[in-house]
Amino acid sequence: MTKAEKALELFANNFNCSQAVLTAFAPDFGLDEKLALMLGTQFGGGARNGEMCGAVSGALMVLGLKYGHYESENSEQKSRAYAIATEYTKRFKELNSSIVCRDLLGYDLTNPDDMACIKEKNLFGDVCPKMIKSAVEVLEGILADYE
Repeated sequence: MTKAEKALELFANNFNCSQAVLTAFAPDFGLDEKLALMLGTQFGGGARNGEMCGAVSGALMVLGLKYGHYESENSEQKSRAYAIATEYTKRFKELNSSIVCRDLLGYDLTNPDDMACIKEKNLFGDVCPKMIKSAVEVLEGILADYE
């Protein structure tokens, strides 16, 4: 099963976009699947505020696991981590025009009327899987390019 397939399976099984992306990659970093699901919980739906797409947040957490800054005095490590995150969001935006949940959905999920439209139009079932797949594919490209 590919990472994208795993992420989409998780999403189809009632986990959010952030949980799905992070958890699909968790075993590669020795991260327990349960812990990954727990970590990703609060980032779905743009941290429940329609802000940064949860799939992007999940991918950035994976990049943190791979390239994260953990030595306080290591400014090169920090700069590299930030540059990789910037490249990731640039590539995702090139494909999807935004990294913001409300922009990607076309509605603000914090607004009850908009949330009704999201549900009526099944945007979580239509748009979100596309963003999850895109987030994973961009992430795989970044991981390959920065090996």
